[in-house]
Amino acid sequence: MGRSHSIITYFVKKACLTMGFFFLFISGVYGQNPKLADSLELEYLKGNFEEKDRLKILKELAVNHLDSEKKLHFSEALIQLALALDSTGYLYSGYLQKGNALSNKGEPSDALNIYFKAAEIANEENSSQKQGSVNTTIADVYSKIGNHNNAIEYYQSAIDIFRKENDSTRLARTLYNAGDEYFKSEKYESAMVYFDESSLICQNTNILNYYAYNLGSIGMIFAELGKYVLAKKNISEAIEILDELEVYIPVEFMTYMSDIYANENDLLTAFGYARKGLEVAQKYDLKKDISETYLKLSELYEQAGNIPESFKYYKSHIAYTENNLQIVQQMADLRTDFEIQKKQDEIVFLEKEAVITDLRGKRQRTISYVSIGAFALVLLLVLVTYRRFVFVKKTNRIIQKETDKSEKLLLNILPEETAIELKKYGKVQAKKFNSVSVMFTDFKDFTRYSQKLSPDALVKSVDYYFSKFDRIIKKYDLEKIKTIGDAYMCAGGLPFPSKDHPIKMVQAAFEISEFIKRSKTEKKKDVAHFDVRIGINTGPVVAGVVGSQKFAYDIWGDTVNVASRMESASTTGKINVSENTYELIKNVFDCNYRGEIFVRNKGLMKMYFVNNAKDKESYKTWKEGKIEVQHK
Repeated sequence: MGRSHSIITYFVKKACLTMGFFFLFISGVYGQNPKLADSLELEYLKGNFEEKDRLKILKELAVNHLDSEKKLHFSEALIQLALALDSTGYLYSGYLQKGNALSNKGEPSDALNIYFKAAEIANEENSSQKQGSVNTTIADVYSKIGNHNNAIEYYQSAIDIFRKENDSTRLARTLYNAGDEYFKSEKYESAMVYFDESSLICQNTNILNYYAYNLGSIGMIFAELGKYVLAKKNISEAIEILDELEVYIPVEFMTYMSDIYANENDLLTAFGYARKGLEVAQKYDLKKDISETYLKLSELYEQAGNIPESFKYYKSHIAYTENNLQIVQQMADLRTDFEIQKKQDEIVFLEKEAVITDLRGKRQRTISYVSIGAFALVLLLVLVTYRRFVFVKKTNRIIQKETDKSEKLLLNILPEETAIELKKYGKVQAKKFNSVSVMFTDFKDFTRYSQKLSPDALVKSVDYYFSKFDRIIKKYDLEKIKTIGDAYMCAGGLPFPSKDHPIKMVQAAFEISEFIKRSKTEKKKDVAHFDVRIGINTGPVVAGVVGSQKFAYDIWGDTVNVASRMESASTTGKINVSENTYELIKNVFDCNYRGEIFVRNKGLMKMYFVNNAKDKESYKTWKEGKIEVQHK
């Protein structure tokens, strides 16, 4: 008590001027603060905050809540608001905390999917801090599902990032998690190396809660090595620090202390730690820990000779392990308690000592037989349940893998909103969009060049160009519709209507044109060099999905036909737009009027070449929303 209390006093005095707001903003990374979450939630529900602080408050609620459902609720609210306000920083936090909530709820596959979304943002921003943090959370999930190799790989990646960034606080937390992974794999020497380094960093940077976690984990290693004196000293000191901080105490610490005292035949203390562990696990709805503490109490009651109580807790353990009430009912049918009570009632009414002694002997034999039979049945049920669990887990992995493949393929073919509608209803309702910009590109003299190329070189060349086109239109939130030979077709303003799609389409066209020019200067093996014609038109279209075996998202209408004619009437290296498009972009881009040009099946049509943005100031004015695109 004396040493741990002095350590706490030292840290608190040293950190009191810096730790107040420190935990408010990094608690989600280095330890949750349920008291902060409760007080923030109360203020949030009352509406006692300014609207500009809503994102920040939602983030703190998502970070600090230990209740998985509330954590999930606030993280989803944070994601929706961040998307609406186009805040990638808070969107990243929302995905990260939603993944944490799903992981806590025992849904690792869903958690990984969300974490990978956070990882995409981190990679796009090239943020080392975010890359390190999301790698750590991904590693945590792999650790939970027993994938040791993946867990270590992601932990090590995060550790390397935090070392380069000199981010000692996040480095300490990740070192601790990596040490825990080695501990679970029974590689105690490696675990000790990581815990020791993490502990030293925590001491130097005043991260008191993770200092205690390292202390307790080192104690668990001592326990595994049979060094019980050191184990008790470290774990009890860790529990005392965390108690004073009033933060979460890992259930494993109490379980290990219970084991140690049970081995020393101090069952009273062992029961105390086991019950405290159960209380913490139930408070935070930690199902795995609840199951394990039930098993620990069952073992302690068995050691104490109280077989009925032992069975009672073992049944609870089985119920939480498989959530199978039928197994509990089968075990109850053994009627062990009933038989024991029946014999006890008979003994009360017997007067002769010899008969009492004889019945006591029978009672003990009955208990033994029933106990042996019950344990045999339990072992059988556990074996069957375990094999079923392994089979279901393996099957679910296969199903999930195939489902992920199917969804990825579907999203490559259809827009996300359309894919969701197709999965939900089995069909997609055709929709009319009043204003959509359509762009066609076409390679000049493609047919003549293609005759000179081998099939492999032809496919490689087309893939080289179209892959880059795909990345460009994705950058500007446009939708690829299809390719027809060497023609590439995309659209803006669908499936989500927007006001700025003509501007974005012209921007994408410029970038495609620049890429084509640049590619001519690069010597790519087996890649042919082409000139490109580009045409754009804006107007109404109808969009929908065709086909029942091979789905295809397509658009129809006169707008599409005119866009194709704009491309045919364009010249290489130029962006040719219709009068409709010109009227929408003329305040932003400088255009040359080409006059009225004859178009097949349409007659004479006004056309314009787009040169460039008028000037930096007008482009900036448009970006700031001061020049609106007026759609007809």
